[in-house]
Amino acid sequence: MKLILRFPYYAYQVLICFPVLLISTILTAIVTLAGCSVSDARWWGYYPPMIWSRLMCKVPLLKVCVEGRENLDPKQSYVFVANHQGPYDIFLIYGWIGRPFSWLMKKELADIPILGSACLKAGHILVDKSGPKAIKHCQDQAQNALRNGGSIVVFPEGSRTFTGHMAHFRRGPFVLANEMRLPIVPITIDGSFQVLPRQKGFNFVNRHPLRLIIHNPIPFRDDMEGIISESYRVIESGLPTEFQGFRENPDQ
Repeated sequence: MKLILRFPYYAYQVLICFPVLLISTILTAIVTLAGCSVSDARWWGYYPPMIWSRLMCKVPLLKVCVEGRENLDPKQSYVFVANHQGPYDIFLIYGWIGRPFSWLMKKELADIPILGSACLKAGHILVDKSGPKAIKHCQDQAQNALRNGGSIVVFPEGSRTFTGHMAHFRRGPFVLANEMRLPIVPITIDGSFQVLPRQKGFNFVNRHPLRLIIHNPIPFRDDMEGIISESYRVIESGLPTEFQGFRENPDQ
């Protein structure tokens, strides 16, 4: 019965959403590549993907609620840390955070045709843990982005949840914020897990509200462990009760 009720929405995804979003993804990557090659990479690396990300939510008829953008100072660099529920986390942050930034992203994403090249041209930072030199290069890139007045976005869990719950936070983004003496901004993402849960094979998008909560910045202080714990607690507080509580992620 549920399948019958969902069939019109699934048909809409196949016949309308997929073609529109595929074409918009290719066009956005091309525009980003071209724009970053001739002009301000920070502008071209953010605003075309922002429009694309909003399309990725609006075309599948997903409702988005954003809270807390007023907590940000437009002249301040931040290290944003968010829980990682699913692929739609990227569209929520890109589409509604309201300011240019650089991602710390898995190096494998650079292998995606056109899209990977666009990410590199836009100044996003590939996380390469193949050795000390690669790790140091990643850190230097992140520091340069922050020194030039930019911000970075990191998923400190490092991988998507299997359950909707949060797992361990890695120390990397907090070490970076500590070295640069910058505030951490916790971000709660809610609903992305229900929209597109992590599983093998193809999966249709499920209609479910998406929520992005930008919490108050946590100012720099010489207590990195305390800031990690506080960030975790603040992000978790924005999740529904059913997704609160630590769960081990075997992919970490």
